[in-house]
Amino acid sequence: MTPDVVLADKACSSRAIRSQLRRRGIRAVIPQPSDQAAHRKRLGNRGGRPPAFDRDVYKQRHTVERCINKLKQWRGLATRYDKSATIYLAGLHLAAI
Repeated sequence: MTPDVVLADKACSSRAIRSQLRRRGIRAVIPQPSDQAAHRKRLGNRGGRPPAFDRDVYKQRHTVERCINKLKQWRGLATRYDKSATIYLAGLHLAAI
């Protein structure tokens, strides 16, 4: 199953990654780092257009990432002391509440 959209941070903003996603028909929502934007502007007409970026979709990524980071702060989940998967999943549900 192919995803419709890939949300990533600035570290994944390379030409190779964007072209690979484009070949597969996947929309990339990746902000462009300032150094890449400056290089593109320095090239002038040869620099091409800036890559498309949807701020509203990127905000969803930020929300999910904050939630995951908050869950990882809980010591029981971070250390994975629970032996059985059901106990671990119950702890995950408790932390999510």
